[in-house]
Amino acid sequence: MTAEPIRVLVTGAAGQIAYSLLYSIAKGDVFGKDQPIILILLDIPPMLPVLDGVVMELQDCALPLLKEVIPTDKVEVAFKDIDAAILVGSMPRKEGMERKDLLKANVAIFKTQGAALDKYAKKTVKVLVVGNPANTNCLIASKSAPSIPKENFSCLTRLDHNRACSQVAMRCGVSSDQVKNVIIWGNHSSTQYPDVHHAKVNLQGAETEAYQAIKDDAWLRGDFISTVQQRGAAVIKARKLSSAMSAAKAICDHMRDIWFGTKEGEFVSMGVYASGNSYNIPEDLIYSFPVQIKNSTWKVVDGLPVNDFSRAKMDATAAELVEERDTALDFLSQ
Repeated sequence: MTAEPIRVLVTGAAGQIAYSLLYSIAKGDVFGKDQPIILILLDIPPMLPVLDGVVMELQDCALPLLKEVIPTDKVEVAFKDIDAAILVGSMPRKEGMERKDLLKANVAIFKTQGAALDKYAKKTVKVLVVGNPANTNCLIASKSAPSIPKENFSCLTRLDHNRACSQVAMRCGVSSDQVKNVIIWGNHSSTQYPDVHHAKVNLQGAETEAYQAIKDDAWLRGDFISTVQQRGAAVIKARKLSSAMSAAKAICDHMRDIWFGTKEGEFVSMGVYASGNSYNIPEDLIYSFPVQIKNSTWKVVDGLPVNDFSRAKMDATAAELVEERDTALDFLSQ
């Protein structure tokens, strides 16, 4: 007996992250090897010819799970009865653009998409916001979709998480699956705090604290943090394009974990509603925390000890998010 197809929306579907992402979704890497999929691809009207090309290629992949592909520039088509929304499309920062202008443009986009979620999507829809500034865009989308539980919204910090994981693994000379429980706290921006105080590295079968395994506190508190914080900019500098392959992989990891849960004793990073957190982070924010996921429901990992070094970094990124939120909410109320 085949499962009913689920409806999965990807926005910014003619863009380069989507181009790296759609094949993985359509072949079953995210929602399961026996889960048929209807893919809905939303982009702006000028991108529709490009989108047609993407549709042709998806057809030409001859993927058995892909039941239908629907390209559209209309929100009422895109958001109708969807089970999952991956909101990649956003206004990118142009040369000489103030952060405030960027926020204003994105508030308009995510207000529209939030309203469309509210009106057309299933109330059980899981929404992942990727388009930057992701945390604040996610907050705006959620506030614009009051009938959908706040817990159903998250933003992508898994790319930062994977970057941190890989840096630790390379430093220890092990593969990245031997590293677990790194944490990204806060904003998906250069103020994020990649934290390895609770991370473990498997060295020749023995689980070792990351600080013990690396034995270089200066690196862990200095270059390690700035490398992860600045990695997106480094990729742009080298490729003249932003990270697409690695972003797509992180999106797959994030959504798969929401669908199937995290492993026992492991946690991952995602931007989620801060309400009720035990880390003194202001409530009305989307903030990246360590989470565990079970039955499609995330829970912030509570009670991790926080030293003064971490505290200052967690507070700094929270302060940036509060400022972003307040600016965005001003635009939202206009």
